[in-house]
Amino acid sequence: MAGPAEVDDEVEGTPEDGIGLSLSGGGYRAMLYHVGAIIRLHEFGLLGEIKRISSVSGGSIAAGVLALAWDRIATRDALFENFVDRLRSMAGRTIDKSSSLSGLFLPGNAADYVAKAYDKHLFGGATLQDLPDFPLFVFNATNLESGALWRFTKFHMRDWKIGRISRPELPLTEAVTASSAFPPVLSPYILKVSPEDFDIRVPGVPEDYFSDIMLSDGGIYDNYGLETIYKRYRDVLVSDGGAALDMDPDPPRNWVTHTSRVLSVIHAQVHALRSRQLVGDYLAGARAGAFWSIRTPIERFDVADPFPVSAEAVLRLAQTPTRLKALDADLQERLINLGYVQCDAAVRAYYRQATARGSRLPYPDRSF
Repeated sequence: MAGPAEVDDEVEGTPEDGIGLSLSGGGYRAMLYHVGAIIRLHEFGLLGEIKRISSVSGGSIAAGVLALAWDRIATRDALFENFVDRLRSMAGRTIDKSSSLSGLFLPGNAADYVAKAYDKHLFGGATLQDLPDFPLFVFNATNLESGALWRFTKFHMRDWKIGRISRPELPLTEAVTASSAFPPVLSPYILKVSPEDFDIRVPGVPEDYFSDIMLSDGGIYDNYGLETIYKRYRDVLVSDGGAALDMDPDPPRNWVTHTSRVLSVIHAQVHALRSRQLVGDYLAGARAGAFWSIRTPIERFDVADPFPVSAEAVLRLAQTPTRLKALDADLQERLINLGYVQCDAAVRAYYRQATARGSRLPYPDRSF
């Protein structure tokens, strides 16, 4: 099955029939949480119905591996072998600290070394042209020069304020790196392009904007990766593995750390506003779908017979740091199980109500 090669995400209008899935940011925590959700979507039979998968940051790591494995995940065992196990192996490696140090003391910056690690352990030299035609995978980064979203797909990479490069041969590892270049440590990522690469250029934009483009984590602009599916489809599924902003009785006063705290508050509010808009549209009938978050206690889902998970266990897992730092097997399996049970509850409560509960956890011997 093939989808349209060229779609204009910037056109507002009536959304079309179809399902879009967005995978949020949140480092290895979100990556593994989304793994659990994707296992459950596979069991629901929904994964094969999705027309577009849009991701940022940790979600993009999961999406990149899923895209390359797409034709080899027909069965549950195949999904584990070609998708789950590969991401679990990656989650056992710390790459942010070594990349940061290499960026300080060796040629290049931290993002360059993250890209090398992703390619070595996950992508093996694949390019955007190795992605499937359908569903459309969209990897989102933030263009720090234009202040807009930069999107990577098989068919083009683009920024509506700048222009478009069609059929990019860019290594997949670079798209994922740009999407997950969270500041201040792993940002920025410099996209090496030239003006001649663009087949569409927005009139009046100065020449400087078409080369050596400075990109950062897609979550700066849209931590759900929601925009590219929300504008396109009536049915919207959102997997949110993002961290909550903790209360702090004594916020830092040093201008550097104080600024970081201020930006975190702004980010949390934008995050909350997107959530409220989406849930409001679900309730109003403007969109169908389901939203599940790593921070939501399972009892808040209005569904019969949910998998039992205590609110305390949910909170502990949601507080896993936003890092690309090795996680032990126990924590990996609990994060995957949590993504599975929250996706199960959300979809059964709000989207496919007649569906039975999942038959078994991905790791049934691992308690919460």
